[in-house]
Amino acid sequence: MDFKRDFSLKAYNTFGIDVSAEHFCSFSSIDELSESYQFQPEAQRLILGGGSNILLTKNVEGIVLRNAIPGIEVIREDDAHWYVKVGAGVAWHDLVMHCVNKGMAGIENMSLIPGSVGAAPMQNIGAYGVEIKEVFHELEAYHIQHGETERFGVEDCKFGYRESVFKREKKGEYVICSVTFRLDKKPTYHTSYGAIS
Repeated sequence: MDFKRDFSLKAYNTFGIDVSAEHFCSFSSIDELSESYQFQPEAQRLILGGGSNILLTKNVEGIVLRNAIPGIEVIREDDAHWYVKVGAGVAWHDLVMHCVNKGMAGIENMSLIPGSVGAAPMQNIGAYGVEIKEVFHELEAYHIQHGETERFGVEDCKFGYRESVFKREKKGEYVICSVTFRLDKKPTYHTSYGAIS
């Protein structure tokens, strides 16, 4: 793992605030994430996704780990759906455009939402009458203390309005590594919300 010291986070937050991380490293796999916890294991850590839901007001002590897990893959399909597994580091809007271009329906109303795929279930993001929970199948998350990967289904996530279990009782316990979505082969477009209609 390539840990950089006194690393500027200006390019990694959407406000473009030029503060530094005491130590910084990107990870692109669960193995790299696990390995990153061997470096100064007692140090405070901040997991950074797209940097769009954070306001950095001063230099960050400890270690900033940027989730850069890539990949968009159809892992199975049936007559009605594609099941698309996406790395948590993929930019959300890039995923939406990929799915629109492939004719995979269900998340098109949520275009232009900033941030990464890993943050989508944490926030149960939504726009124009559609929320993640409606197309969510499962996710993989790394348990920081146990060093193991666990799967969460829709009931496990306890989705609410911009809420999930990862913002409440399990806050700070996991790092989301991938999310699998159930996308429609026969689109049902949601166009009755506000200005869309």
